[in-house]
Amino acid sequence: MFEQFPSYQKIGSKAYKPTLENILTITQRINSPEKHLKFVHVAGSNGKGSTCSMLASILTEAGYKVGLFTSPHISDFTERIRINGECISKENVVSFIQRIKEEPFDFSPSFFEVTFAMALDHFKEENCDICIIETGLGGRLDATNIISPILSVITNISLEHTNILGETIEEIAIEKAGIIKENIPVALGIMSKELLEQFTTISEEKNAKVYFTELKNHSFSLPLLGEYQKDNFQLVLNAVHLLKSTDFSISEEAIQKGLDRLNQNTGFAGRLHIVEKKPLVIMDVSHNSDGIKATLSCIEEINQGKLHIVFGSSSDKDLSTIFEELPENANFFFTEFSNQRSSSIASLKKESEQNKFKNVAFFSNAQNALENAKLTANQSDTVLVIGSFYLVGDLI
Repeated sequence: MFEQFPSYQKIGSKAYKPTLENILTITQRINSPEKHLKFVHVAGSNGKGSTCSMLASILTEAGYKVGLFTSPHISDFTERIRINGECISKENVVSFIQRIKEEPFDFSPSFFEVTFAMALDHFKEENCDICIIETGLGGRLDATNIISPILSVITNISLEHTNILGETIEEIAIEKAGIIKENIPVALGIMSKELLEQFTTISEEKNAKVYFTELKNHSFSLPLLGEYQKDNFQLVLNAVHLLKSTDFSISEEAIQKGLDRLNQNTGFAGRLHIVEKKPLVIMDVSHNSDGIKATLSCIEEINQGKLHIVFGSSSDKDLSTIFEELPENANFFFTEFSNQRSSSIASLKKESEQNKFKNVAFFSNAQNALENAKLTANQSDTVLVIGSFYLVGDLI
């Protein structure tokens, strides 16, 4: 897959195809599976994966056959396409790619387009009752936006992919709002008043009823660390309520079981994921300034000993805004990772020098960076791995 099709994961924004024509052509060749499925479509900057996974797990425990499409993967490509937690088989992946290669397209399909078409084909073949679809990049021109969902969901928005989506929060919000469809309800996550007003205006233009997420008391036990996950769960409860109004039967027991079996039902990992106790080693895939700020806030609440940060980032991220969120008094183990989009040691050095961090070391290998962090830490300290899905993928 990575060698045969242009991949954002490998080459960054060059792989981005700002049109829906190609993905529509691909799905037409495989009998338009998107026309035969029910969808919940989720966009946003932070919390998309968490929201999708919680919702999919809850629906699984409610007894439905649930397709889940997320990206990127952490360890293996097949993680992107699951039904009730089970990854698509490698045989199915190979078979689908062979079908696509035999088609005489007059364009080069992108990695993401082929992957999404594969997911749609798999979900249709397996007769899924509902499919939870996470956007890849943006919304309006994202390949996933060919679907007609029964519900659109938008999590919070932050500055990301500014070279593609726009240089301001407002411009990025317009791209994310592209998933809002005529007469289809939309659930909005907890975000600023200005963004809520912007999304509401766009929704009204499309006669799409808006359902705001409110912070309410509930009796559910949430097995995820961090205040921001509590916000995501409130959005999930909002979405569950709306799905129940469209004849999905979801009990409170199914909601709690969905939370308890989140990893089994979705493979959810890498979000404040505790992998060792002494020292406390936590891995998190936060990769922009807002996400990293939220993660660090959670680490501050845990407040266990000295903080040692293993950090790596993709080269297209805004390191200056990310580094502003990093605590000066931590020990830093800056590293490259195996994906070719990794920020170089030179870039990490340059940015760290401008921020005048006191204790820094640099590594060309993520595993070496982690081992050094653990050796430096006392057993009562905290080691945090953060900055990229790809970094966590090298280590988990």
